[in-house]
Order: sequence, then C-alpha cells, then structure tokens
Amino acid sequence: METTEKTKKTPSAVSATTVKAAKTAEFAVIETGGKQYEVSVGDEIKIEKLSGEHKEGDTIVFDKVMLVDNGSDTTIGTPHIAGAKVSATLTKIGRAKKIDIIHYKQKSRYFKKNGHRQPFYQVKIESFS
Repeated sequence: METTEKTKKTPSAVSATTVKAAKTAEFAVIETGGKQYEVSVGDEIKIEKLSGEHKEGDTIVFDKVMLVDNGSDTTIGTPHIAGAKVSATLTKIGRAKKIDIIHYKQKSRYFKKNGHRQPFYQVKIESFS
C-alpha cells in the first residue's frame, strides 16, 4: 500500500494557469436582487426578477457596482463606485423548477402542500463603463 508520486494528483500546474487567465480578464462585482455577482464581459447569469416592465432583448443597466478590476488596477467602492455602470441584455425570462412546501403534523390530520416557482431573468453582460 505505497503511494507513489505518480498516482498523486497535483492540480498546481493546471490551477495556476487558470487563475492567471482569470486574473488578467476585466471583471466587476455588481449587486442586484440582494445578491452580489462577479461578472465579466460575455458572461450569462441568472438574477432575481427586476421590478418594472421588461421583455427579452431589452438593455438593463446595473449601477450598483461594488468593484471593478481591469487586470492592472482595482477600484473598490464604499459601498458602490460612483458613476460606474454595467450594461447587460435580457436574454431570457423564466421561472425555476417547482419546489414543494409541505407542512405536516402527525396524529392530528394536518397536512398542507404548496408549490412555488421563483421567477428569474437571464442576462448577458455586454460592457462596463
């Protein structure tokens, strides 16, 4: 039962190149729907449904930008960066899978079952400014 160096998996060479590639790309951290998302140009993310009338193909502007990193400098907001915006295109309006909520008390004939489907928007990040 000896372990040789050949059988051990060391992800150091693989992860170092992926981390380096991820660090050089421009990214931002935005806040929407009570959550924070790390985004870069070309990403597609699912966010909480926004208030107001929106349809697929609309442009959405996120102005609550918390951090912007372009590979050489990092700008951090307190809590948000004044004047920074992230533009995105609404690609899909949908609802998530149904979850069942069951309330049950034994020996008392109490049983309630409800379902819920959370609405979401899928957006594609277009640009930072």
